[in-house]
Amino acid sequence: MGVRTRLAAVAALALAGSVLVAAPAEAGSTKYRTTVKPVVSGLDSPRGVATFGGKIVYSVGDGSVYEAWAHNGHVIRKLGQVPGGFAPAIDTSKWGVTYALTGAGGEPGAPLPPGGATLYKLRPGKAPLKIADIGKYQLKDPDPYNTEGPATESNPFGVAALKDGTVLVADAAGNDLLRVWPNGYVKTVARLKPRTVTVPAGLGAEAPPAGTRMPAEAVATSVTVGSDGYWYVGELRGFPATPKTSQIWRIKPGSYGAVCDPANPYKGRCTRYADGYTSIVDLAGGPAGTLAVVELAKVSWLKWEMGGSPIGSLYLQFRGRHHKAGYKLELAPGKLTLPGGTAISSRGKVYVSSPLFGPGAVQQVVAKR
Repeated sequence: MGVRTRLAAVAALALAGSVLVAAPAEAGSTKYRTTVKPVVSGLDSPRGVATFGGKIVYSVGDGSVYEAWAHNGHVIRKLGQVPGGFAPAIDTSKWGVTYALTGAGGEPGAPLPPGGATLYKLRPGKAPLKIADIGKYQLKDPDPYNTEGPATESNPFGVAALKDGTVLVADAAGNDLLRVWPNGYVKTVARLKPRTVTVPAGLGAEAPPAGTRMPAEAVATSVTVGSDGYWYVGELRGFPATPKTSQIWRIKPGSYGAVCDPANPYKGRCTRYADGYTSIVDLAGGPAGTLAVVELAKVSWLKWEMGGSPIGSLYLQFRGRHHKAGYKLELAPGKLTLPGGTAISSRGKVYVSSPLFGPGAVQQVVAKR
C-alpha cells in the first residue's frame, strides 16, 4: 500500500562513442563524460524500455508497446496495446517474449480501471494475453506493514521476466514483490517494511514540521535481475518523500515470504544492497554486477509535484564487496527530465526514456565529445 502519485567485461564495451558500462576505476575520467542522443523520437509519455538482440522495446502513454532497431530507431512492429491511459512497465525475456504491466491509474483509493493492475503477455498480431490480475491477488494479500490507505491497495509498477517463464512484479501500493506463473498463479516473494525518516523542510503547513521523525512506506516501483542472478528491488519512498532515503534491496532467488527491513537491513533473504537514492522508478541489470538506476526527480517526487525541478537522474551502480553496492556514476547529469525507464543491452549500451509525461524519446547514453 502507499502513495500512488502521477506516476502511477565492462570497460571494453564501448562502441563508436557509445557508452558503456565502464569499469569503476576509469569511470571518473574525462573519457566517460556522457550525454544522451535520441534513438526513437516523437513519443508521447515514453516509459518502459527493454532490449533484445539488436532491438529495443518501449512503451508509450496510450498503452502501446513497440519494437525498433536499436541502431537507427526504425520501428519494426507494434507488439500490442494494453488498457489504461499510462504507459505500462515492460520487460522482454531472454526468449524474446515481452510482458506489459498496467498500474492502478487514478487517485488513491479509487476503483481500478478495466484492465488495470494486470500483467499481460504481448503477442504481435493478436490481442494481449491476460496472465494475472494483480489487483485481485492483493485483495487477499494485505500489506501487514501498511501505514497509509487501504492495506489491500494495488499499483503494480515494475516488471522483470525470468528465464524460466515466470515474471516478477513490484507493487508500489502493496509494497511487495510478487512472482507470477504462466498459468496466472501468484505468490508473494518479499515485503518491504516502512522506514523511519526525517520530514524535510518546505512541504507546507499541512505537513508535519521539518525535522519530525515519521514512518514512510517503501513504494516498490522497480525490479530487475542482476548478473549474479539475484533479484533487485528499488523504492520510491512514500510521504514525506525524504531525499536520499530510497534503497535497493537484494533478494535471494526462489525466496518467498522474505522481509526487507530497514531496521535490520543485512539479515535474512532480503538485504539492503544500496542506499542514498531519491525517488527510484526503474532498475536494469547489466554485466559484471552493474545496475542502471533511474531517479524520477532529484528533489524527490513530492517536491517536483509541488512545483520543484523536474530534472531526474540515471546512475550506473557498480558492485562493491560483500554483496553491497560500491562506486556509482551519474550518466548525462542534468540532461534528463522526469526519466521513467532504463535498459542495458547485452553489449553494455545504456538506454533511458524521458520524460514520463509529455512529448519525449527513448535515448542512448553516449560519450560526450
